[in-house]
Amino acid sequence: MRCNRIASLAFSIALTMMPLHAQGWRVTQTFHPGGEGGWDYVTVDGPNHRLFVTRTTHTQVIDTHTGALLADIAGQVRSHGVALVPKVNRGFITDGGGSGAILVFDLKTYKILGRIPAMPDADGIIYDPGTDLVLAVSGDGNSLMTFHPNIDPHNGKVTTVVLGGAPEYLAADGSGKVYVNLEDKDLVAVVDLHADKVLGRWPVAPGAHPVGMAIDPSAHRLFIGCRKPQKMVVMNTQTGQVEASLPIGMGNDAASFDHGHAFASCWDGTLTVIGERHGSFQIEQTVKTASGARTMGIDRATQQIFLPTAEMLPSAPGHRAQPKPGTFEILVVSR
Repeated sequence: MRCNRIASLAFSIALTMMPLHAQGWRVTQTFHPGGEGGWDYVTVDGPNHRLFVTRTTHTQVIDTHTGALLADIAGQVRSHGVALVPKVNRGFITDGGGSGAILVFDLKTYKILGRIPAMPDADGIIYDPGTDLVLAVSGDGNSLMTFHPNIDPHNGKVTTVVLGGAPEYLAADGSGKVYVNLEDKDLVAVVDLHADKVLGRWPVAPGAHPVGMAIDPSAHRLFIGCRKPQKMVVMNTQTGQVEASLPIGMGNDAASFDHGHAFASCWDGTLTVIGERHGSFQIEQTVKTASGARTMGIDRATQQIFLPTAEMLPSAPGHRAQPKPGTFEILVVSR
């Protein structure tokens, strides 16, 4: 009996001392907030336990604890992303429909404060505290758009930087530079936000069609999700050198970085987890999610990952599958 107790104690101690990456990620919850439409980028407001999910013509606000629908912001033609700036109590939604616009809304009441004219196909959007700028990209306009979050929501104008390719998503280093995927050119554009000019364009080879992007500013690395071939490219932000490339799933649309791990969410229902050991990168896990779960948001305080998806209707070859009405859901991945 004594030997069994000792063995049991040793096993318990070993479990508590296991590295976090060895404990494994999995789908731990599924929320069903309802609502129709497609979905695109996910933005997490960790301190207030909110999730902002664009749904084509509207943007849902979802409680990250319960999955309850807190609000539904209407008035978009083709919404893509949300940026949050709590210090001015404002949120910003890119609307890529028509001539393009960025909606300004109140973070407490969710009331629309104004609609700023933007370039066509307004898409990815983030807030960069380092420069106090909201940054958004225009796919059809081949441009980066910037403005301060206290912009006049009725008469304000954005500053534009021509990128030399069709942008998809972006990441800022907090020190005055932003990196933008140029999907059609297989390049990353490096933009000086103080001078409003492109400093360089770096190839993502052996990747191509870069879409998802995340940054580890302390280690000067970008994590770039590429669709063809299906790779996560690790790039040095100081030199543009590609340090590694690893296989990921099909149809990547988002990448994230948190607590030493990079993540790639893909349409084929996989979430690739990449870590670094002794200077080399490796795939630590491929989490089975659900078909269509191609975008994500991370709550860095709880280390929960939120992925929207739905049941898919049959589609013709070469056409993207459409969601089945009434089946929208949020998968929660944690460990």
